[in-house]
Amino acid sequence: MSKPSPSPPPSNFDLQAIRSECIRIIKADSRHFQIIIFLFLLPISLPLVFFQVFPIKTLISNLLYTLTIPILSLLGTGSTAYSVSHGFHGRQVKLSSSMKAAFTSFFPLLSTWLVTQLIISGIGLILGLAFFSLFKATQVLVFQVDYSSAYFILLCLAYIISLVFIVVYLQVNWIFAYAIVVVESSWGLEPLKRSQALVKGIKGVAFKVVLFLGFFCWLGIWSSMLRFVEPAGDAWKIGASFIQIVTVPAASYYPLFMFYNLVVNTVLYMNSKAVHGEFAGEHVSLLSDDDGEVAHVVSIV
Repeated sequence: MSKPSPSPPPSNFDLQAIRSECIRIIKADSRHFQIIIFLFLLPISLPLVFFQVFPIKTLISNLLYTLTIPILSLLGTGSTAYSVSHGFHGRQVKLSSSMKAAFTSFFPLLSTWLVTQLIISGIGLILGLAFFSLFKATQVLVFQVDYSSAYFILLCLAYIISLVFIVVYLQVNWIFAYAIVVVESSWGLEPLKRSQALVKGIKGVAFKVVLFLGFFCWLGIWSSMLRFVEPAGDAWKIGASFIQIVTVPAASYYPLFMFYNLVVNTVLYMNSKAVHGEFAGEHVSLLSDDDGEVAHVVSIV
């Protein structure tokens, strides 16, 4: 007697369905995730807030500040993605295993992060040179303008807007990269290519995740950059003070935003694998596409 074929994975899950799945995974082992947040992600907020309120600008403090946040972020990424991927399948994960995954995946995650930064920096440099060349060509061929002119300011705005669109597009395509590094033990450029293949068909959902959760994560990082800026003039000092009022709380909540961003990205990645039929022979939970509840599909053959 042949076994009944399983129901096909849904192809139109939305943010509500993803949220339901994330809540299920976190509630199933809430203490485990609380420990991860306490060990790796919560300490990130301490230097973010401390150096904003007390901007100590020495070589040692800058070095500690620059190294602490990326190291803790990558360790938190490894442990969270590993734990969520196991929780997705309904498996209990030991804290020791999660800690081990954090350290074993650190250098692969670091290599992938460096590749993404090199690509984005290269695109930013090329785009900047293109706009600067356009500005110089305008000076020579059309009319004389200086760096305080409205034309130069418009070119700078066009450069920033263009770069933002490119970065958002890349972030959507690379949304699964870090989860792929942890779960599939790949590194460097390969997770980026793999993510680009898996995100096909669900870019709308991925864009919403990048737009909402990614925005708050970047706000926390951006707030940390203010400590390197020297205010000049009363107007700038007032503006910088106003920005700090907004971004210091964002820095405080940055670990939680980062945690939920990692959970959502990993859950979305696991469901994308299911949609692409990569869970043959495994026990897997999938998202339902009717009412946002979680449907469990067992023993896919």
